[in-house]
Amino acid sequence: MKGKDLLSITDLGGEDIRLLIADAISLKAQGWLDMLSGKSLAIMFEKPSLRTRVSFELAMRQLGGEAIYLSPAEVGLGGRESVPDVAKVLSRYVDAVAARTFSHRTLEVLAEYSAVPVINALSDWEHPCQALADLLTITEKKGELQGLTLAFVGDGNNVARSLMLAASLTGMNFRIASPADYTIDEGTLTLARSNAADGSILCTDEPRLAVEGADIVYTDVWASMGQEDEAKKRSKAFAGYQVDAALFSLAKPDAIFMHDLPAHRGEEVTDEVIDDARSVVFEQAENRLHAQKALLAAILGGLEIPLAGYYR
Repeated sequence: MKGKDLLSITDLGGEDIRLLIADAISLKAQGWLDMLSGKSLAIMFEKPSLRTRVSFELAMRQLGGEAIYLSPAEVGLGGRESVPDVAKVLSRYVDAVAARTFSHRTLEVLAEYSAVPVINALSDWEHPCQALADLLTITEKKGELQGLTLAFVGDGNNVARSLMLAASLTGMNFRIASPADYTIDEGTLTLARSNAADGSILCTDEPRLAVEGADIVYTDVWASMGQEDEAKKRSKAFAGYQVDAALFSLAKPDAIFMHDLPAHRGEEVTDEVIDDARSVVFEQAENRLHAQKALLAAILGGLEIPLAGYYR
């Protein structure tokens, strides 16, 4: 996938995802390398972030490259300067752009006018880098993706959308429990079902139905960044969708709990669940670094994968 954009998790196939996971596991074991020496990445955010910024910056540094962080005030994307002009200028300086935007359309325009690869570091529509880190974490904990059941409880948001599509590409069973007004959109559901590789997809408004017998239970905040004005309305709508000990107990005894963080403890998840021994939320956070190292190595280095044995 050298030189290619990653705007959606569907820009990858199921085999691509498995190879990136194999890469990530290898890179995680090998630590600091110099495979991206002389390469540079612009990290451009409209939204603040802890995990996304730190993981992308460290990913480039640990692979021998450089990362340049551009704050909203410095760029003024679409305001101070048009999105096409920003894309054309950055293309003259750097080898790739990782952008975290409010609107997915902004990413699409960046990619359209950029001469270098554009990576979706989060938009209102998808979060493919999070999905890669999540599937890496699941692989480490469960050994294989095929046939596992992932239950997502909560908003059919960008994270849920990328997870559903990633699950469909890798043979996982995906269940989502959401209130009717906040479920996954029909277009994504149709695409996931058409991509489904031996897995199944279930949409329900009943959390217990989604979680029962699941291998993974996943939730996310009820109101994402930029939806603060809807917080009260959403809290009321999602009142029955908290992942507590009673709900989590319906999953398999060896089920793991996942959350992409930051978590609103006491809202979408209780302290008891997120702090449980089966919670892997901090492993997920760490794996953002390793998944993005694999992604950057593939996009900027065009390396053959898996990478086991590189720098013996």
